[in-house]
Amino acid sequence: MILLALGLNHHSAPLAIREQVAFNAGILPQALAALIEVPGVLEAAILSTCNRTELYCAAMDAEAVSAWLAHFSRVERAVLAPFLYTFSGDVAVRHAFRVACGLDSMVLGEPQILGQMKDAMRAAENANTLGTLLGKLFQRAFATAKEVRTCTEIGANTVSMAAAAVQLAERIFGNLSEQGVLFVGAGEMIELCAAHFCAHNPKRITVANRTLERGRALAERFHGETLRLDELAEALPLHDIIISCTASPLPLIGLGLVERALKARRHRPLFMVDLAVPRDIEPEAGDLDDVFLYTVDDLACVVESGVESRQAAVEEAERIITAQVDEFLRWQSAREIVPLIRKLRDNVERTRRHELELAQKRLAAGAPPDVVLEALSQRLANKFLHAPTEALQTADAQHRPALQQATLRLFHLRSEESAQ
Repeated sequence: MILLALGLNHHSAPLAIREQVAFNAGILPQALAALIEVPGVLEAAILSTCNRTELYCAAMDAEAVSAWLAHFSRVERAVLAPFLYTFSGDVAVRHAFRVACGLDSMVLGEPQILGQMKDAMRAAENANTLGTLLGKLFQRAFATAKEVRTCTEIGANTVSMAAAAVQLAERIFGNLSEQGVLFVGAGEMIELCAAHFCAHNPKRITVANRTLERGRALAERFHGETLRLDELAEALPLHDIIISCTASPLPLIGLGLVERALKARRHRPLFMVDLAVPRDIEPEAGDLDDVFLYTVDDLACVVESGVESRQAAVEEAERIITAQVDEFLRWQSAREIVPLIRKLRDNVERTRRHELELAQKRLAAGAPPDVVLEALSQRLANKFLHAPTEALQTADAQHRPALQQATLRLFHLRSEESAQ
């Protein structure tokens, strides 16, 4: 069994590919149940965000896992293969730790990924697909992320996706206080965007959400209005800025809807940010003359600013991660030897019981206790030493030195050189 991390992210795949293999929260239980049924997969967890989809598995065969991902996502393996990466063993551990610390994120050092990894772990726990190995991996990843955030400046001067969206909007409109902002969705990313945009006191704030109660709770925080998703057609022309991030598997805002909104607005500019994966806004809308449409990938050049100034923090974070990877591998190595230790103890226990029963029978037959005890100790010593003695005596010249060193270490003996 090996530890695998398999998937794709914003480094390896464009948005058009990532959205085809995204897992929303509603489908995760079904996906995990199907993944654990793949032959050779013993443990499984799925991390799916706007920037990545990754499968973490304790499995026998990486090919079987990648084949499952293509089949479940209904994407041809030949289409998906060029964008996939597969890490195993210590490389997989390092990758998981770097992801948790925000070193592999589009926004270097962003904290949201840690919460998303915790959600992935909880989903696997609830689906009964999280075993000892993956459980330890995630727990150690969380501890590593905490140490990195405590001991480095990795999160300093971070330009978030929300802040980047505000910067782009300001390039289009200048002063945002004269604009109306419509937020589609009410999740964590929309909350962050709302906080950033509302700091500029826009003239109108509206939250459209599938669940009115959740949308109303967010709208009230920023003194805004609430509407249902089926009211988007009427609301779109009344807003200058549209920020969308939902878990919908299909676009909520189509080309025709945007065209009608532009006509009603008399072609005043419409600034749109689609942070969803799969996308909420049909990409063809971005081809319209008066529409400025940005996706998560389009924001990359903005959020990359300031990376150079945090390079020292990155190097320190990498050192912390290296130490934590070594610690995890030591734990894993010790865990792998447990079955051998158990087998050794079971074998010794069987021998001990057998000799003890024999000694008890001799005592019951009237044999002197001191004679029985002497024979018991001799027989135990001979049986325990028989296998290592035979191995040393029959070893060839190539293997004898290693066996000699192992014997010295196992039985806490001193070599002749050290004794002298």
